[in-house]
Amino acid sequence: MAYMASEITDIADMPRGGPDASCLDRLLETNRREYLDRDDVDDEVKRGIVTALDVIGNLFREHDRNAELVLREVADVIDPTILELGAGHGALSRRVLEQHPTAHVTVSDVNAESVAAIAASDIGEHPRATLRTIDATAIDADDGSFDLAVFALSFHHLPPTQAALVLAEGTRVANELLVIDLPRMPSVLHIAKLAAMAPLVWWPFVHDGLVSSLRSYSPSALRALGAHAGVEVQVSTNPFDRQVLRARRRR
Repeated sequence: MAYMASEITDIADMPRGGPDASCLDRLLETNRREYLDRDDVDDEVKRGIVTALDVIGNLFREHDRNAELVLREVADVIDPTILELGAGHGALSRRVLEQHPTAHVTVSDVNAESVAAIAASDIGEHPRATLRTIDATAIDADDGSFDLAVFALSFHHLPPTQAALVLAEGTRVANELLVIDLPRMPSVLHIAKLAAMAPLVWWPFVHDGLVSSLRSYSPSALRALGAHAGVEVQVSTNPFDRQVLRARRRR
């Protein structure tokens, strides 16, 4: 069953732990941005972080497991049209194109340089791939243009107001929006995780991982965002793996 949280009018001030977040959980968040989101960070540093994310994703089969989630959502569609938002390195779209013989994937990111890098790879020449620079909060596409939109491992970058816009826009241009992201751990486990990461925070990849952990949304927060955006959401979470949100427009 889809859980509909009560309407929140001050969504911009909602804690990452949701409206019912504990005092401790409210302390375990930050307004600090990841290096990937900052204009004052050298592009070489950003490329290193993206490369590390791709390597880790391959090592732990994250790309494959995320592709499995995507393909499960379009299993009943003969020739599915899929929009990937915030594609980053493009590995998820690559896996989807490899594993589905007729899927057409629009690979997009808000960062034009990321899109250019993906276009320069094998994806750029793939006959079923389209490359576009797209802001996920204001998608330049008609209503119902895609069978599925997917936003993987980037949702936590967005503050609540923008996150709600992504839910509204994703469900406008696609029949369903699939969000795959980091889970928000229970507070005690979260503290232990942060303590383990802290000694390596000098490494940009770990720095961004630590900040990402503090900016991740809880299931309660995701449901509140869905209610604010006027969409129905279903959330499943594993504190040691991934969090998955499925969103559709209210009927």
